[in-house]
Amino acid sequence: MAEEKRKRILSGIQPTGTPTLGNYIGAVRNWALLQPDYDCLYMVADLHALTVRQVPADLRRRTRELAALLLAVGIDPENHVLFVQSHVPAHCELSWILACNTQFGELSRMTQFKDKSAKHPDNVNGGLFTYPVLMAADILIYNADLVPVGQDQTQHLEIARNIANRFNGVYGDTFILPEGYVPASGAKIMSLAEPTKKMSKSDTNVNSFILMTDDKDTIVRKFKRAVTDSDGVVRFDRENKPGVSNLMAIYGTFTGKTMEEIEAEFAGKGYGDFKMAVAEVTADALTPVQAEYNRILADKAYVDGVLKNGAERASRIANRTVSKVYRKVGLLQLDK
Repeated sequence: MAEEKRKRILSGIQPTGTPTLGNYIGAVRNWALLQPDYDCLYMVADLHALTVRQVPADLRRRTRELAALLLAVGIDPENHVLFVQSHVPAHCELSWILACNTQFGELSRMTQFKDKSAKHPDNVNGGLFTYPVLMAADILIYNADLVPVGQDQTQHLEIARNIANRFNGVYGDTFILPEGYVPASGAKIMSLAEPTKKMSKSDTNVNSFILMTDDKDTIVRKFKRAVTDSDGVVRFDRENKPGVSNLMAIYGTFTGKTMEEIEAEFAGKGYGDFKMAVAEVTADALTPVQAEYNRILADKAYVDGVLKNGAERASRIANRTVSKVYRKVGLLQLDK
């Protein structure tokens, strides 16, 4: 009996700074865990980063650093594909075709456009408006079956499905309609300073987030300052005890313990002991990743070789899709 074809997963992350603990738990940690069961393509989304003006030298450096960090987490470049978005020009080629099959009203309803426009009122550019189309191209160009999504990405997946559906309806069956994939593990990690907000590296308060490259002393210091409450009891209650519940989610991720087990473990103990325990397991989890990251990043030729190979493999798939789409919409192609 022929082996069943594995489903394909596509996910990307922007090189706009060092990923946070929230990025690690919610996304990249799970990327490595998905590899045994899926055909995975992982992308450093540098083109998406351009919707906010970047310092060119910093963007180049961060792109390589992020690739090294993904390798350190356990992305296997031999059996899966790790690449940089701009190294595969077909993304932009497909994006234009898809833009011509996307309605203005659909894009104007995107909540992230409204949010980012409010954050950067001096740079409300066309790329910010149309980047959901590029995101759709990222997914559809590889005929990805599944896309790992957080709560803030569901709208982007929805518009990608709408565009694919519309294109298929006009030009015939072309794209797979991607489904959202929500990992079994991977809690949404909130800010340590404002636990009702998502943890973000762009937060102006450096004590609100843990970076994947923070050393143990920094991690301990930030957790000690984490906002809790006056109750003094370690109990999971997102609505009434968001700070403590957030720390419990982090602790549970790294220990594998349930909320009930964590409550029992810290019954009768103060928040000081609990925060220290969360800091210890977090530092223990990140230390080996950091060591591997530093080792890989020091070998620039290796990182660049992985990205070159990844771009070639991704391009083979992407170019086939673009050629098919060009033919369907009527663009004249010459024999190569």
